[in-house]
Amino acid sequence: MTTFINLLTFSRIALGAIIFMLLMSSDGYLLALILFFIASITDYFDGYLARKYDAVSELGEVLDPIADKILIVFVLFGLAVNLHSYLIAFIGALIVTREIWVGALRDLNARKNNSNATKVTFLAKIKTTIQLLTISIYLLALAINNMLLIIFADIFLFISLFITLYTGLIYTINSFSVDSSREH
Repeated sequence: MTTFINLLTFSRIALGAIIFMLLMSSDGYLLALILFFIASITDYFDGYLARKYDAVSELGEVLDPIADKILIVFVLFGLAVNLHSYLIAFIGALIVTREIWVGALRDLNARKNNSNATKVTFLAKIKTTIQLLTISIYLLALAINNMLLIIFADIFLFISLFITLYTGLIYTINSFSVDSSREH
């Protein structure tokens, strides 16, 4: 079961690259939306199955958030190119920067035996959900050729950015607070 769960996680990485390529042609918009929906569902199911069958693995715990980030990066950058959007590109770069920073914090905290400072929070899970929803709105707008939806997606992109930066700030504060270091 662990192998199947890890394959679900790996599929998000592969699907991210495929969706990026599909966004290069209007003929691929609907398939990109469908594949993104499938990729988003795997994010739920790999965690659900791992918990249900007690098949949580170290590899899965490390890969799951990375697969989410790779999927989101591929699709945000594909959307930025497709829509010629500096806004999506810039916010995508900010999101990537936050993810690299939090990765560095996690490495630092692991070395200091302070992993609780950057343990995934409920708000961080909401962040991923909002990011996936935002991208879904963009893809739906392209698939049905409704540019009004792009405005809604842009609004959600700002909400997503705010939550993304806020959770990064919380992880930063937790990592460098004196109380957090003394717990371990």
